[in-house]
Amino acid sequence: MKSITINGSKRESVGKKATQALRNAGQVPCVLYGGDKPVHFSAEELAFSKLVYTPNAHTVVIALASETFNAVLQDIQFHPVTDRILHIDFYQLFDDKEITMDIPVHVIGKSIGVANGGSLRRNKRKLRVKALPVNLPDFIEADITPLKIGGKLTIAQLANDAFKFLHPDNTVVCQVKRSRVSIDVEEEEEEGEEGAEAAAPAEGAAPADA
Repeated sequence: MKSITINGSKRESVGKKATQALRNAGQVPCVLYGGDKPVHFSAEELAFSKLVYTPNAHTVVIALASETFNAVLQDIQFHPVTDRILHIDFYQLFDDKEITMDIPVHVIGKSIGVANGGSLRRNKRKLRVKALPVNLPDFIEADITPLKIGGKLTIAQLANDAFKFLHPDNTVVCQVKRSRVSIDVEEEEEEGEEGAEAAAPAEGAAPADA
């Protein structure tokens, strides 16, 4: 999985006044959990743009002076009016400990059902997986090529030995639903078949006189 580096500074004070002062200076107060004790730090708000405002999943390298920590974003709070970042929680990664993370789904291929007028419904745009940090995928690839009208792609069909899905096997990731266009296409095909059958002479019948 791709990683983003956040350069920050440890926080000397974690009180409300100190936190507000950081925000006024364009800094975001953060906490890193998962280690022996929480690590309080701050970083410029712009440093989080590639991490927060993207549909992709990333791990994070938090660089604090001479110390670095591998982590993932756990929780984020936004201002209800300005939408500015108020606070971010991170969770520290360790090579030998599994982590749970939401991974985006990338749809590939051209569905047979969609080509016939069906409508593709994406039930899950992200899937929760559990894996060692080294096995976390950048995205889950969902090939919809074989899906006909009424067809479904489930978690069971996306199984991977490198990570575990935290969803039931029958969870529908995407499906091709019938639409008005597909109904019209089917009706035209059926009418064409019936016309062809009516035009064909019955087996063993004598040809008509000229």
